[in-house]
Amino acid sequence: MTQKIIYVGTAGWAVPAKERDRFDAADSALARYASRFNAVEINTSFYRPHRLATYQRWAESVPPAFRFAVKMPKSITHDTRLCDADDGLPAFIDQISGLGAKLGTILVQLPPSLEFAPQVATKFFASLRRLYGGQVALEPRHASWFDDAAEQLLTEYEVARVAADPVRVPAAALTGGWTGLRYYRLHGSPRTYFSAYSEEYLDRLGASLRAVKGETWCIFDNTGGGAAIGNALHLSERVAS
Repeated sequence: MTQKIIYVGTAGWAVPAKERDRFDAADSALARYASRFNAVEINTSFYRPHRLATYQRWAESVPPAFRFAVKMPKSITHDTRLCDADDGLPAFIDQISGLGAKLGTILVQLPPSLEFAPQVATKFFASLRRLYGGQVALEPRHASWFDDAAEQLLTEYEVARVAADPVRVPAAALTGGWTGLRYYRLHGSPRTYFSAYSEEYLDRLGASLRAVKGETWCIFDNTGGGAAIGNALHLSERVAS
């Protein structure tokens, strides 16, 4: 029987001052954050590399059941647009190995202009899978990634397609690809990165997540005005068993 587990967290572990009394005192911001959440998404890896020792230190700061999602560098996803990935993937995979068993998922977010090209995508995911056998979530933002050919390829390489809000195409609101993982990224709507989600929305979301079997992630990326932490706390209370 497939174990059901729901990871809820935010993009980064900064806790606004107005929310800090809801967390335990701790030696670091990450440890304080981990007193209430069981997961976090590392977005800084998208902009710059981190040393192996840094990932090891982060892993040592959190409880055993805590998991990290790590965003793939933009040098791979945006600058070279998945081409020549063999130049950057080995270093990235080596760095994040410092998380050990606490590495939960690699997040691959694509630029909105990047169309699905079967040969490029196949070569990229084959290269990634030669180096890494763990979970992968893909957030495509071009409509071409939501057709049957892309769905088949993601399933073949065991890559989950992210369900995002707000969406650029209707299908982006639903998870897809490999069904062994479901990953939701909530960026804030209507104002991306800033708008908070209503309690009614979060209650409905919580009910739907509880109905899903297997492993599910829900990450709040509406961090611009500090809404993410409050929204994530509300949802984590709704999905708690």
